[in-house]
Amino acid sequence: MPWQLFAAFRYLTAKRKERFISVISLISILGVAVGVGALIIVISVMSGFDDDLKDKIIGTYSHIEVISDYGIKPSGEFTDKILSTKHVVAAAYFLNGQALVRKNEKVTGVIVKGIDPKDETGVNKLGVYLKVGSLEGILSGDVVIGSELANKLNVKLGDTISIISPAQRAQGKDFRICGIFTSGMYEYDSNLVYAGLAEAQRLFSVGNLTTGVSVKVDDAFNVDGVKKLLQEKLGFPNLVRTWVDLNRNLLEAIKLEKTVMFIILTLIVMVACFNIASSLIMTVLEKTKDIGILKAIGSANADIMAIFAIQGGIIGILGTLLGSGVGIAACLCLKKYKFITLPKDIYYIDRLPVKMELQDIAVIVVSSILISLIAALYPAYKASKLDPVEALRYE
Repeated sequence: MPWQLFAAFRYLTAKRKERFISVISLISILGVAVGVGALIIVISVMSGFDDDLKDKIIGTYSHIEVISDYGIKPSGEFTDKILSTKHVVAAAYFLNGQALVRKNEKVTGVIVKGIDPKDETGVNKLGVYLKVGSLEGILSGDVVIGSELANKLNVKLGDTISIISPAQRAQGKDFRICGIFTSGMYEYDSNLVYAGLAEAQRLFSVGNLTTGVSVKVDDAFNVDGVKKLLQEKLGFPNLVRTWVDLNRNLLEAIKLEKTVMFIILTLIVMVACFNIASSLIMTVLEKTKDIGILKAIGSANADIMAIFAIQGGIIGILGTLLGSGVGIAACLCLKKYKFITLPKDIYYIDRLPVKMELQDIAVIVVSSILISLIAALYPAYKASKLDPVEALRYE
């Protein structure tokens, strides 16, 4: 073991006269641990929220939508153009329209989405989200609604609801509920109604037209290239939009929040590192005679500086390791037991999601250790510049 490292360890241990300094060092370690632990927990929750939200968006809608202001008439030629595009794995026609749903005295606005059940389950997770009933009833004129909408209207499987569209008479048309889905996204579960494509076309009086085509690709996070290929192949008046385009504001807001939270919580680590600097300064004052003796017997300035820089580094590393352990353990508990729930109508999801990413943890650990070392540089530099004659004058 290098003698500089040995001296740094000895200065960290509590002696009779320096016990107060050791307490300050312990407080510094705990301060770094709290900052690192909080940073790992918050960043993991933000990453989990981001990942969970993306999964819900992709699961309810498709990776890419091809739409037209003039509507798109279903044809095998148009579908073949889309399916022949590189990375495209599935496609399904759909028709969206706004309508009112009524059950007795309860009325609410919804989006009615006309689909072909077989094709639709190939481009999203509707089949996975369906908790009660089946999609087969859509083919015979029934509808599938979200669980939050079912609660709002106080209806269950087999009940009848009335859907009123701008193109129909005021009393609307009755539909039987053949299924209830739960995506976990309050916005979707309370506002979406799935109906057969032909039934939706009659409901909105659009003839044989559809709103567009839902497209699934082999990589949901590599949709920009496919979007460009489809836009070039299909041309005007067709517009190609990805799930990122449709939710850009929300995704950018989450990304900004994650960055801001990282900066704010890093300040906690920096505050703890001020304690490292203060404890090292007090150690330098306490060890003035020792420093003088070391320099008198030939120790270089770099050796003295290394002792106190290592001491500060040890405090930072111990605090970082302790905080990392606490943060990771807390994240594992949150992920396994899910004892924190959220109001779904505010946060879109009903639980606190957690996703630990190795890259984020590595950045936090490295940043914490670097900040600790930087905090130790000034006291270490001052110790190295101490004049041995002045240090030993009154000894």
